Amino acid sequence: MARSSPGLRALATPAVQALAPYQPGKPIDELERELGIHNIVKLASNENPFGASPRAVEAAREALDTVGSYPDGSGHVLKQKLANLHGVGIDQITLGNGSNDALVLLAEAFLAPGLEAVYSQYAFAVYPIAVQATGATCRQVAALPVGQQMAYGHDLVAMRAAIGPLTRLVFIANPNNPTGTYIEPPELLAFVRSVPSTALVVLDEAYFEYARSVPLQNGIEWLAACSNLVVVRTFAKAYGLAGLRIGYAVSHPEVADILNRIRQPFNVSSVALAAAAAALDDPAHVERAVAVAVSERARVAEVLRQRGLEVVPSAGNFLLVRIGPAAAEVYRRLLHTGIIVRPVGNYGLAEHLRLTMGRVEENERLLAALPAALEAAIA
Repeated sequence: MARSSPGLRALATPAVQALAPYQPGKPIDELERELGIHNIVKLASNENPFGASPRAVEAAREALDTVGSYPDGSGHVLKQKLANLHGVGIDQITLGNGSNDALVLLAEAFLAPGLEAVYSQYAFAVYPIAVQATGATCRQVAALPVGQQMAYGHDLVAMRAAIGPLTRLVFIANPNNPTGTYIEPPELLAFVRSVPSTALVVLDEAYFEYARSVPLQNGIEWLAACSNLVVVRTFAKAYGLAGLRIGYAVSHPEVADILNRIRQPFNVSSVALAAAAAALDDPAHVERAVAVAVSERARVAEVLRQRGLEVVPSAGNFLLVRIGPAAAEVYRRLLHTGIIVRPVGNYGLAEHLRLTMGRVEENERLLAALPAALEAAIA
């Protein structure tokens, strides 16, 4: 066993020492070990409950035969498919080990001590982690207050005012995680156009596919007119490939060139490359999964509102629900029934829980268990 060396922490940069690590949703096997519970429903990590396309799974299996060799470091086949899908050049695409990788690459490439990044309160936790690790300054802007139509969402007026000569990145998630809130396209496009060319707007569209009836942008269509825009997407959510870690950024070729200079060699595995390429060939699988999530988003929200709970408007595959001061205890009691949801106290939302939309029967199980958990928690 290694001897305790508390001084080793001091070897890290001050910015890294001050980081709070990302907190993932509780895994199913962890809950099984802790409580001995089986038949667990996980509604915590915004995963696709239907998993990946059978075509993607089969492609992944076939790719296992080649794992003794390095993957195609350029990801040519997948990048060509993405370029064809989105109508962009292959030189505009940067592949990442999940979309988180693309976010970190942007921070590493464009931030340094003395520079700044702007993002909203209640935005994705990876933004401050990526920024702070570079030693740059985080400019967190207060979200829209309770009482406004899109409370907890981005305040674009305040965010624009926070952009200064030292700002290099502006992060916007639309829809936003963990709130589900969204900005309508005209307002968002006006904001993007207003940002000076000295800063990049990083538009995180991880939940793009789930908008459906909600008015939402396709940021990739704006790239030709907005050279300082970077759009980030993922295969983890609607495509059901969370476990393989693959995402991508689409940007101006000059930005992509910079990102690809610092991107780690072979940052995406051969299995992930094969699965993602095959997933693009099965849009019907994504359509079916998204249709259930969107339908359940509306149905579950209505049930919860009828029960007197505050549900934040959402364009994602999840709902943010205000439980009240007993939110942490409700979360704990749901765990004891075999249901994992997501506490979001680490986002400053201690009275809320985030609920991923699962299969209909999984959501029904949550709705059935919630009243008893609420009653016991406030007793």
